Amino acid sequence: MSISLELIEKLKERANVSYAEAKEALEKCNGDLLDALINLEKEDKIKPDPKERKAAGFWATVKRWVKNCNETRLVISKNTETVINLSLSIIILLTIFAAPIVFIALLAALFTRHKFRLEKTGCDEIKINKTFDDISTAASKITDQVTDLINK
Repeated sequence: MSISLELIEKLKERANVSYAEAKEALEKCNGDLLDALINLEKEDKIKPDPKERKAAGFWATVKRWVKNCNETRLVISKNTETVINLSLSIIILLTIFAAPIVFIALLAALFTRHKFRLEKTGCDEIKINKTFDDISTAASKITDQVTDLINK
């Protein structure tokens, strides 16, 4: 039985296989496109479309980031008393929609001796917390210097 190029191309496009694989599958199934597709599927020869793979990879990455942000919390405290304890996702959304307010609030908290920490379930220490501590120390020194200048 002769199998047309048009039929081979249809199977090639639908199953994302080579011309040779499409022709072989059609020959096994006597030119029946549906049977050839089923046969390729049984043999695990059908490959996902590269565009779909990229999209799935993108959404999987977004999903992982969202999950990570939901598990990570920004904790702002003063004198061991927690003032704010919010998920990083909420902080990001607040920053997107009210960036100037968030920026001013964080600076105000920093210069009024508040401490910033990121906490994540199942994680003892996050590296950025050391940087937060260094920034808090520097801000405290600046606050002390400004206070001394004002009091003179």
